[in-house]
Amino acid sequence: MECPHPPGFHIEVRERYVAAGSEVTRLVRAVPEDGWTAATPCRDWDVRTLVNHLAAQHLWVCQAVAGYTPAEIGRRFQGDVLGFNPVGVWESAVNTAVRALYQPGAPDLLVHLPYGLRDVGGYARELTAETVVHGWDLARALGETGRMPRGAAQYALAEFSGYRHLAGTGLFDPPLDALPGAGDQERLLALTGRNPHWSAERI
Repeated sequence: MECPHPPGFHIEVRERYVAAGSEVTRLVRAVPEDGWTAATPCRDWDVRTLVNHLAAQHLWVCQAVAGYTPAEIGRRFQGDVLGFNPVGVWESAVNTAVRALYQPGAPDLLVHLPYGLRDVGGYARELTAETVVHGWDLARALGETGRMPRGAAQYALAEFSGYRHLAGTGLFDPPLDALPGAGDQERLLALTGRNPHWSAERI
C-alpha cells in the first residue's frame, strides 16, 4: 500500500531525519562514563532512560518498513534495549532506520504502528520532531546550551502544531505559554512543556 507524497517531500524528510539522528549521535557519544544517570528535562528520566526511549523508537522503523505489525514485533523493544553498549545500540538503531527510510519509495509506504496505519513519510516526520526535542533534552542534560541545528525547530514545530493533544501522547508535559515574540525553538519548547532555561542545578 502506498500514499504518494508531493515532489521534494522524500528529500526533505530524509534529510531532516538524518540530521536529527546525527545530532543525537553526537550527543550520545559525548555522554561521560558517569553521565548516564544525570537528570534531563524529561521528568523522571535520566540520560540512559532518554537514550533508551529514543533507541527503541528508531528500532521500530526498519521493522515497520519491512512490513511487520505491532503484534509481530511484540515486546521486542520494550524495557532496556541498550544493554552494556548504549552508544553502539543507539548508532545501530538510527543507522538501520535511515537505511530503511532510504529504500526506493519508502516514504510512500503505509505501515502498521501501535496507534494505527500511517505513511512512512509522516511517521519519519513525527519521529524527527520528537528526536529534535529529545536532542535538546540530552544537550541540556550534558550542560550544553541546547541550541538546535538550523531549521530543526521550525520543522518540528510545524509537525507538532498540528497535534491536538500532544501532552496526551505521554511523551511530553502539558504546554507552557511562550513569551510574545518567541522564536521557533522557544515556541517548540513551550509547546512540549519545556522550560528553555532548564538546568540540572534548578531541580
